[in-house]
Amino acid sequence: MSRHVAIVTDSTAYLPTRTMERHGITAVPLTVVLGDRALEEGTEISTRALAQALQKRRPVTTSRPGPAVFEETYRKVAESGATGIVSLHLSAELSGTYDAAVVAARRAPVPVRVVDTGMIAMALGFCALAAAEAAESGGTVDEAVAAAEKRAAGTSAYFYVDTLDYLRRGGRIGAAQALLGSALAVKPLLQLADGRIEPLEKVRTASKAIARLEEIAADRAGSAQVDVAVHHLAAPDRASALADRLRTRVPGLADLHVSEVGAVIGAHTGPGLLGVVVSPR
Repeated sequence: MSRHVAIVTDSTAYLPTRTMERHGITAVPLTVVLGDRALEEGTEISTRALAQALQKRRPVTTSRPGPAVFEETYRKVAESGATGIVSLHLSAELSGTYDAAVVAARRAPVPVRVVDTGMIAMALGFCALAAAEAAESGGTVDEAVAAAEKRAAGTSAYFYVDTLDYLRRGGRIGAAQALLGSALAVKPLLQLADGRIEPLEKVRTASKAIARLEEIAADRAGSAQVDVAVHHLAAPDRASALADRLRTRVPGLADLHVSEVGAVIGAHTGPGLLGVVVSPR
């Protein structure tokens, strides 16, 4: 097998399976703990099962992969012919996944560069794709990292959630912010800023919030050539309608991905999530 730079990410990138196979990207799964059961994202728990558990207010938490999982992944990737690995992960502000990868990289059989992208969902996925395309063009580890970091620097992610309660429970947003949102009966819009989930705007109704999400995403895209992802949890009709409207509003649209988030993000956002990622090429 040919020698190459390989790309590793984690399951929160939510890249389509065919895309990962085409570019040879490997994803390390995070874990969702449902009651007393630890289940791997993507293979052992469906988003439907997660949504039902959340609606029934069953205890749901998430867990990062251990260093041993990354060690095994790096070993297998090296055995496939990789001479170097770029390991790209969700924001270290949101998960200990990056830290576990750093520990494992020290014991890997080939050089591994671990990158905290500061991203999540397809914002992370687009970074992994940029790195993979650089590697496929014969790029070095440093060049693949640079491609991913450049993509991350230009990428924006915006989210609508029906309630801040799930983010509060998971410690991803302050209790005071969540309480204020509930007291005012507002529908929050959030953004990914410096690797953290931060409030962006508060809108009075769900329909107005989704319309505002669309407007923010279209304004962010402008006339540049961009890739866009629309994510949802248990809201396929909302996501499809939003994607259709963005197709007409974003003149430089290159690729548009519509997908349901996995269980890890879903556990912290709750059903009804809509997210838009705008990533200039």
